[in-house]
Amino acid sequence: MTVTIAEEVLLLAYSEDGMPLISWPQLDPALAGAILAELAIRERVEVSDEKVTLKDASPLGDAELDAALARIASESTEQKPVWWIKQLRSAELRQRLLSRLAESGVLSEQRAKRMIIFTTMRWPEADPSVEGEVRDRVHGVLTGADPDARTAALIAIVHAAKLDREVFPEGSEQRVAEVMEGAWAVDAVAKTIAGVQAAAMAAANVVIITTTTTTTGLLSG
Repeated sequence: MTVTIAEEVLLLAYSEDGMPLISWPQLDPALAGAILAELAIRERVEVSDEKVTLKDASPLGDAELDAALARIASESTEQKPVWWIKQLRSAELRQRLLSRLAESGVLSEQRAKRMIIFTTMRWPEADPSVEGEVRDRVHGVLTGADPDARTAALIAIVHAAKLDREVFPEGSEQRVAEVMEGAWAVDAVAKTIAGVQAAAMAAANVVIITTTTTTTGLLSG
């Protein structure tokens, strides 16, 4: 079965029992970056540190990739990768990709009630062969095999999302750097993902600190 790089990232980002291994502020920019990287690999855009340039607006036949490509084509001025990752990242993108994997039989969708009013979602694997192929491919590269463009992009994005220690503890920093060396578009996307994640995590921490301070003040007042 063929899946996109974003779907490969998503499969690696969830445990076998269907729970996320990293937070949404880490995962959502990674998924957006994976969309951008795939458009670059499939020669629809050119990505540098400074801008994303449209090369070919013809559709690829994938709903998510084509929607992102259409948005890039409709923009009157060239924008930086960070701008596009912020535009493309969303909980809705994550949900659509999860639902698509469930509809194709790779994942299953399970809802559970907590404390009566809260509904939690789990996405356990239904067909482990798809993620198994991804893991085998990445493991081969991290242990010395020559990477193809897609696998190099996946490794770079997983590393940027700080997910590699969770799913590929055998991969060294040196080997990851070797895989990314010379893949300028992938490297630009990975750096951008890391920057967007850092900003999102900082914003989330501000909200938590502010909420905690306000609550403490109310309780002590």
